[in-house]
Amino acid sequence: MIRPAELIERKRDGGELTAQELEELMLGYARDEVPDYQLAAFCMAVFFRGLTSAETYSLAEAMIKTRDTDDLRSALGRKVVDKHSTGGVGDKTSIAIGPIVAACGVPFAKMSGRGLGHTGGTLDKLESIPGFRVELSTDEFVAQVREAGMAIIGASTNLVPADKRLYALRDVTATVDSYSLIAASIMSKKIAGGAEAIVIDAKVGDGAFMKSLPDAQELAEAMLDLGRRAGLEVVCLLTDMDQPLGRAVGNALEIREAIATLRGEGPPDFVELVLSACSHLLAVSDLGVDDAEGRRRAEQAIADGSAFEAYERWIRAQGGDPDEAALPQASVVRELSADRGGYVAELGAVRVGQAALHLGAGRRAKEDEIDHTVGVVCLAKRGDRVAAGEPLAEIHAQTEEAAAEAARELAAAYELADEPPRERPVVLDVLA
Repeated sequence: MIRPAELIERKRDGGELTAQELEELMLGYARDEVPDYQLAAFCMAVFFRGLTSAETYSLAEAMIKTRDTDDLRSALGRKVVDKHSTGGVGDKTSIAIGPIVAACGVPFAKMSGRGLGHTGGTLDKLESIPGFRVELSTDEFVAQVREAGMAIIGASTNLVPADKRLYALRDVTATVDSYSLIAASIMSKKIAGGAEAIVIDAKVGDGAFMKSLPDAQELAEAMLDLGRRAGLEVVCLLTDMDQPLGRAVGNALEIREAIATLRGEGPPDFVELVLSACSHLLAVSDLGVDDAEGRRRAEQAIADGSAFEAYERWIRAQGGDPDEAALPQASVVRELSADRGGYVAELGAVRVGQAALHLGAGRRAKEDEIDHTVGVVCLAKRGDRVAAGEPLAEIHAQTEEAAAEAARELAAAYELADEPPRERPVVLDVLA
């Protein structure tokens, strides 16, 4: 039997732990044999000393062993692809990507999470669709992917339970931002979920956890290494989150934008990210195509309507009403106008996200209820030219008072200048 204090001491002093030691530590934690205070000390030691690539993989494997894994290939007879985002403001990419990939004939099976703070959660957005079910049994999940081509559900409470507990512990002990722990957390769930090929969208900038490109590259390399060790195909996109993604921020508003994108009417930056992610997902699937052909097929699926048909089929399969008219709407809609003419030099993602949060589109605490109707539509984004009095944004609120407060927050998010800013692509780098 391991003595956790000895492992903590060794890691504190810069030593290396074996795969067996990490496995026993995680299994002991999952069985309540190792208390929170010792795991908190372990996380702090890792925060300061880091883990080697071998230790990071062993930790991910150890967390997976706290539960049985899913074997989607055996269940479906096909290679299954998945996509993960590190979270951001206006990030509704999975809702558009899934139907496109499914329309191209590749099974898309994804377990998603909920939002906390200014970062929205895919499940919260989907629950703005009347009747949509995010909780499916494993059998229902597999059957739906087989019949409808895709499913996005909430992660099972038993999916890597040690990671769920460890994440909550890291959240309250200031040890969230450790690349080793982040990589092990993300990849343990992806490996346990059964996907064999994964595209990771790692956000960079004001509205992201990782503020700089070098930080994002370091995390991406850690996740790529874990994927290789686990025998998975992994591609990491490093993408811009200095401004919100697309125009809509808020649950039902983002569903509308995803629908518009599937109809070929999405905002340029969001469309570019969706097509880039789809091209890589199709390239790592079993279709035997490269990125360029993957992008061509994704564009064709939008153009011929098959992507939107796949969306309708998916939403109905999970009990929802795919009609855009069924989405709930806010009571108050008001515009924020520019107080001067010029170019949008900056649009702070965090400020926009906070404005949506204060309207009720997100949670300050995990138990908070979400208002699916409220949010912000950024009518002008970085590089756009506006005249004095022209609308910068549209605010969707429940009261005039809430809309007025959001307008004050949004005004601070916009920075106007006389000259256009330097162009910045939405996809900053691709690592594979």
